[in-house]
Amino acid sequence: MTATNGTGEGHGAAIRRVEDPPFLRGTRPYTDDLREPGALYAVFVRAGSAHATINGIETDEALAMPGVVGVYTAADLDLKPFATAGPPVDTPEEMRRPVLATDKVRFIGEPIAVVVADTRAHAVDAAELVYVDTEDLDVVVDMTKALEPGAPQLFECGNLAAAGPTGEDALADAEVRTGARFVNQRIAAVPMEPGAALAKPDPETGGFILFTPSQGPHAYQAAISKATGIEAEKLRVVSTATGGGFGARIACYPEQIVVVALARELGRAVRYIETRSETMLEMQHGRAQVQDVEIGGTRDGKVTGLRVRVIADCGAYPADAALMPMLTGLMSSGVYTIPKVDFHFDAVVTNTTPIGAYRGAGRPEATALVERAVDMFAAELGMDPADVRRKNFIPDGEFPHQTVTGANYDSGAYHAALEKCLTNAGYEALRADQKARRDRGDVVQLGLGLCSYVEWTGFGSELGTCEVLEDGTVVVTAGTSSHGQGHETAYAQLVTGTLGIPVRDVKVIQSDTKLVKRGMGTMGSRSLQVGGSAVQNATDEVLEKARRLAAHLLEADAGDIEVVPGQGLGVAGSPASAIPWAQLAAAANDPARAPEGFEGGLASENDFETPDATYPFGTHLAVVEVDTETGLTNLIRHITVDDSGRVHNDKLVEGQVHGGIAQGVAQALFEEIAFDEDGNNVTGSLASYAIPSAGDLPSFETERTQTPSPRNPLGAKGIGESGAIGSTPAVWNAVVDALAPFGVRNIDMPATPQRVWQAISASRG
Repeated sequence: MTATNGTGEGHGAAIRRVEDPPFLRGTRPYTDDLREPGALYAVFVRAGSAHATINGIETDEALAMPGVVGVYTAADLDLKPFATAGPPVDTPEEMRRPVLATDKVRFIGEPIAVVVADTRAHAVDAAELVYVDTEDLDVVVDMTKALEPGAPQLFECGNLAAAGPTGEDALADAEVRTGARFVNQRIAAVPMEPGAALAKPDPETGGFILFTPSQGPHAYQAAISKATGIEAEKLRVVSTATGGGFGARIACYPEQIVVVALARELGRAVRYIETRSETMLEMQHGRAQVQDVEIGGTRDGKVTGLRVRVIADCGAYPADAALMPMLTGLMSSGVYTIPKVDFHFDAVVTNTTPIGAYRGAGRPEATALVERAVDMFAAELGMDPADVRRKNFIPDGEFPHQTVTGANYDSGAYHAALEKCLTNAGYEALRADQKARRDRGDVVQLGLGLCSYVEWTGFGSELGTCEVLEDGTVVVTAGTSSHGQGHETAYAQLVTGTLGIPVRDVKVIQSDTKLVKRGMGTMGSRSLQVGGSAVQNATDEVLEKARRLAAHLLEADAGDIEVVPGQGLGVAGSPASAIPWAQLAAAANDPARAPEGFEGGLASENDFETPDATYPFGTHLAVVEVDTETGLTNLIRHITVDDSGRVHNDKLVEGQVHGGIAQGVAQALFEEIAFDEDGNNVTGSLASYAIPSAGDLPSFETERTQTPSPRNPLGAKGIGESGAIGSTPAVWNAVVDALAPFGVRNIDMPATPQRVWQAISASRG
């Protein structure tokens, strides 16, 4: 789609991000960059045991240390616990997480107390002298053992946080059945910026201001208000530059709540900047499912049923973690016409860091299980995986499509994405190369892995406003909150494409509860399709209002008024008649110049509520080389065709796709959070938690199709999570495909050299 109104910058134009120069110059501050004279420093005392009873906390020695202002426990701050997950799944009230541990600790790193001092060094020294008297309890870290008889109990009600229903026998009429246990391992968000908070009294309102990285400041405002009792109107939350979210900053953390409570308690500014090791210990992890999957179908390759049993690890406290397997169930049939799906989950608590959303939040787990199952089904039948996909895709003419799991797909063209991906990759030549290597018995074998995915994006409502000021510039506000997506560019382009005002003259305001009335935030790949639709609607309303005003001033019919790019509004065919936007804004505020009944100002606000989710889709093909002597896997090519509806700015889309692929490949080959039997995080630093560098990844070969969604005025679907959803199963399938000559049917992620070598050795043994 080309840019509108002749500006070259509007909807469809692939312009560079306008928010990047301040980051490159270092002029946009992160929370740790903020300087508040006289601010105190908070350092948390954390649990050193994964499961223990707290018998007492001794603080006298710490209080006597130089510079210490106070040591605070749960009893001192009187903070209400976090809420449960809520509908559509309710976890037991007993499992609500306390802000600071009270009677028990349930994972290593859980905050118990906080030391406040005049410098961070003084606070660190004093924190080491806080003595927490604990009595260790038995520990359970393995989610598959949490429901076994005799397993250590985290709560009196047991370890079951939530469970789903069990359906009909989905495999009763299958001619061919195959399956396996898949492990979708626990991974960490590892944002560039660790946790941070700066809270201070707000003299303007008599309340408080909190600066903190987040994906939605209004959600933080609500959570902190409930925990502290501070009225929401008296708490301003500002998300400064945010160094990565990936789902881990949707939810508010105890540290932010405590820092606000301390600012109230002391009447002074308090700051908290955590270490990387603290982030690895206490920032929520993602994924963490064990999936027992069985697929069945006919001998000619038609899938007739899917049976899935999921155990989902919630970590020590369930909250949103109990929602993740519900999304897995919703999307478990993928892009296929599977007539019967029997999906059941048990969400359990363990003595580990709590689980929450991570780029895709339940949907990557669904894609992984169904795409691995389809590949196993193809192998069982001796069919090419691409042919099995072709045979089972939802046909192009059957949209909207209601799946048996309850999803209502808006639009799709799955065949086109697959065929374009295969063509771009040179699929037949790759298969020929693979066969030649197998026939020769080469040490380095080739593996090809396909993933055809569909995902769920966009939900809820969002506020957008647009106002033309008397200097001719435009101010836009949005309830979404950018942390790398490019909102300032995208929303400015919507204004430019509609009003013809250059992008440089559009200011986008977000991430501040004082300046933006309300907002659900940025998650679920919802920003452009929900927040952008609200901005677009508000901008359209401003244009119609301005047309009426210009028609009055030019003594013309409103239907004859059009945008003259870079100049204003004028009579069609007469660009010299254009009235500049600055003059229109001034006239709009002057009752003497405006038409009768004209509501003052060129401003509008719009609440856009999506009627249903949108469903982006695509196909990824991973090409790997596996050294069968060492087990080392190299991803040598990654080819993708993604469809996120109508593309707004291809550069922004490309950036999201690249980042998503990198994270998805990382899960398949590198990343895993692991605990020992005592609940110690043995991958709790970047020395032991493997993250790929650019040198570990090839140049991605990306392309897009565009299948507009009918569910928003932009025709947009989400793209922020697609790369992470499509790439993981593609690489996983590719590794297994490379090992097929050895009889290897499956391998757990991440496919590390050790695991690959062990799988080959076991097959030879």
